[in-house]
Amino acid sequence: MKITRIETFLAPPRWMFVRVATDEGITGWGEPVVEGRAEPVRAAVEVLAEYLTGRDPMRIEDHWQVMTKGGFYRGGPVLSSAVAGLDQALWDIKGKHYGVPVYQLLGGPVRDRVRAYSWVGGDEPSEIRDAVAAQLEAGFTAVKMNACGRMTPVATRAEIHAVVRRAETAREVLGDDRDFGLDFHGRVSPANARRLLPPLAESAPLFVEEPVLPEHMDALPGLVNASAIPLALGERLYGRGAFMAPLRAGVAVVQPDVSHAGGISELRRIAALAEVYGAQLAPHCPLGPVALAACLQIAFTTPNFLIQEQSIGIHYHRGAELLDYVADPEPFRCTAGQLSRTTLPGLGVEVDEAAVRAADRRGHAWRNPLWRHPDGAFAEW
Repeated sequence: MKITRIETFLAPPRWMFVRVATDEGITGWGEPVVEGRAEPVRAAVEVLAEYLTGRDPMRIEDHWQVMTKGGFYRGGPVLSSAVAGLDQALWDIKGKHYGVPVYQLLGGPVRDRVRAYSWVGGDEPSEIRDAVAAQLEAGFTAVKMNACGRMTPVATRAEIHAVVRRAETAREVLGDDRDFGLDFHGRVSPANARRLLPPLAESAPLFVEEPVLPEHMDALPGLVNASAIPLALGERLYGRGAFMAPLRAGVAVVQPDVSHAGGISELRRIAALAEVYGAQLAPHCPLGPVALAACLQIAFTTPNFLIQEQSIGIHYHRGAELLDYVADPEPFRCTAGQLSRTTLPGLGVEVDEAAVRAADRRGHAWRNPLWRHPDGAFAEW
């Protein structure tokens, strides 16, 4: 079998798909994108396509090694995301060739269902009580929300109290047998994180996500020791080496993104590394159906999997939804807050190619918001 053609498609609200065709008629799909930087990732896919076209798609590991290490300059979100989407597509082809789900090629399933959570509250978190209640009504047993909007580097008492009260409200609605994740989103300075974690412990979040920006990793040991709340991070880390420092610091949950961190091939290695440190895997996935399908293949075969993010109804969606690009929504049907294992081959998602091609004709140029503090200075989004 040989790869004959590689195409990319920009699809609203902020996604990109890649289609890898072969001379045997088997087609694989992937989702390579950096949110807000889709265009340079598209260019990187085109460069990597020069290498892949004409080659055997079954040699996934060899292609991964060449694509990630074959250039003198390596790494970074753009290249790693381009590799990630192509890696997903190659696994999709291999599964379809053998007529089995990808999780069977990764050692077989260790669970039948995957717990998922839903987002509430938006970028400037509000109306938490009603939003959490709505997700419980929809059947979810866990939600995630931003802890705050923009936050000053040394927060006022009112800012601190607002975060704590938001967590308390979520816990009041959820009760003691359901969960919520609290995302600091890199908006919280190390000093503010040290102040916030102790009073948040009473609400017992499932985890606090991105307690500090990746450039402040040296603050992690102190934050781990400051509270019993499990700390989580990883969406802005692009390979297993970058997870060594946070795991050594005691981070409890790793959150690599299958569309950023080298695809299925690298996520399964990150999961194995985390297992060595007693940490859990909760893949980051506020993206589209192919990325979610790829995450599920990993979740079904990963012993230390915790919970799966999914983007249905997320506040980023404008003009399109996850299910708009699939021919059959059944693999993404969430029952009692869980996604069931299917036996569909490859990634287990049937992409609606006509819808994807139509979306690409519209295209998108999504950019993340640019925030500023009241004095006009740049603020972390």
